[in-house]
Amino acid sequence: MVAPTVSLPATPVARPDKTARPGPLVAATVTVLVAATFIPLGYVVWGAISVGWRRAYELVVRPGVGELLFNTIALVALTVPLCVVIGVGAAWLVERTDLPGRSFWRPLFVAPLAVPAFVNSYAWVGVIPGLHGLWAGVLITTLSYFPFMYLPAAATLRRLDPTVEESARALGSDTPGVFFRVVLPQLRLAILGGGLLIGVHLLAEYGAFAMIRFNTFTVAIFQQFQVTFDGAAGSMLAGVLVLLCLALLIAEASARGSARYARIGSGAPRAAPPIPLGRSTIPALAAVVALVVAALGVPVLTLARWLWIGGADVWELGAIGTALGQTLGLASVAAILTTVLAFPVAWVAVRSRGVLARVVEGANYVTSSLPGIVTALALVTVAIHVARPLYQSVPLIIFAYVLLFMPRALVNVRAGLAQVPPSLEEASRSLGSSPSATFFRVTLRLTAPAAAAGASLVFVAVATELTATLLLAPTGTRTLSMLFWSFSSELDYPAAAPYALMLVLIAIPVTVLLFRQSTKVAAL
Repeated sequence: MVAPTVSLPATPVARPDKTARPGPLVAATVTVLVAATFIPLGYVVWGAISVGWRRAYELVVRPGVGELLFNTIALVALTVPLCVVIGVGAAWLVERTDLPGRSFWRPLFVAPLAVPAFVNSYAWVGVIPGLHGLWAGVLITTLSYFPFMYLPAAATLRRLDPTVEESARALGSDTPGVFFRVVLPQLRLAILGGGLLIGVHLLAEYGAFAMIRFNTFTVAIFQQFQVTFDGAAGSMLAGVLVLLCLALLIAEASARGSARYARIGSGAPRAAPPIPLGRSTIPALAAVVALVVAALGVPVLTLARWLWIGGADVWELGAIGTALGQTLGLASVAAILTTVLAFPVAWVAVRSRGVLARVVEGANYVTSSLPGIVTALALVTVAIHVARPLYQSVPLIIFAYVLLFMPRALVNVRAGLAQVPPSLEEASRSLGSSPSATFFRVTLRLTAPAAAAGASLVFVAVATELTATLLLAPTGTRTLSMLFWSFSSELDYPAAAPYALMLVLIAIPVTVLLFRQSTKVAAL
């Protein structure tokens, strides 16, 4: 991904055409997806209409909503910049420097995604019993979500042409100057996409904040649905979340602008030479170790304590094996399907311009900002009244995962697709290749690293998802996260530990495999 001011060679790159139109298959897929994303939003709107506008206004402006608004905005305003600093910094260290053990650190920077946020929250409360409030929420969510920034930044750094940085050094720039003047501008799309992804997940997070007694809109919505059963009040608060998400979308779109990120060719056919850290090696290692200890060490040590207390009795191999198999099956199918469906949406977002492209892309983020319980209740309502055979079925829960986690795949696929010049696809078709052959031979090869990163994000998200799974899963479904929550809710933390540990372990090999495969494909 090369910024316009530093792209080499200076070859004209076609901008997206305002009149560019998707093919019939892409158009049909995008239309169905956009329509589906409005199901949860329609559920919220119908809730407002059913109670009347006056009652809806009273529910929104009632006492306490101002505090929820401040807490939610402050959380996003503090956490997203911290994730940018940590995620981009970690990606630069492992992809651009001679940091010792770089291949060892890569999967560890992604592994926190496998730790459910409520597990991370409980672990820190166990270390600091008085931990609560805004700064506790910032600490826990930063440690849980910084991989959302690290993954796209690392994928982009691996594809940057090292010639650009070498030219800057030859012109007298030092390492910090090269980073801020050359590398950082080329990471803009990854940073904006990762920041948007983190923002919408902060809006929808519940478990981590409930554990530390930090009230956000999502916590209040769960209280309305689960404690008071006041669906109208919950729907009104969910409507405010939608408005906050729209604000994030507008801010991201404005910052992204119309800059061109594609370039002809794959750049220099070699990896960038690592930058020697010299005297900074020890401080860099200390920072990396501290990050891994805070993000992984604390929850892992807490789980180890639970396992030690429980002993061999907590390892029910039959139940663990069944839960592991169901988790892997659901997560794999959802990751593949979501990533495949992200391609047509990303194509419209990147290749088209104007209101249509914004609506197609933004609809997915609006839906993902809603709490999982709102999406699940909306799908339950639709299934019961319109398609009863789908109620508590595997297709319905997979559909919910696609709605909830499409942005995790979309933000990566979009970043990869933005680097593919339309002229390369046009050249392929002019040589006699069909659109499908062009996609597999040109587009897919160049977007493989980004698609693999998106698939890994969806996989670990589904593996650790809880609320929608509880409501939509077919009878007899017992995933790792469901059993962990069941035991921990009963305060049987030793019995819950094996399931949480399995969630952490399955993410590391999957991430390593996806990165190796994507690097191999991209190099062909």
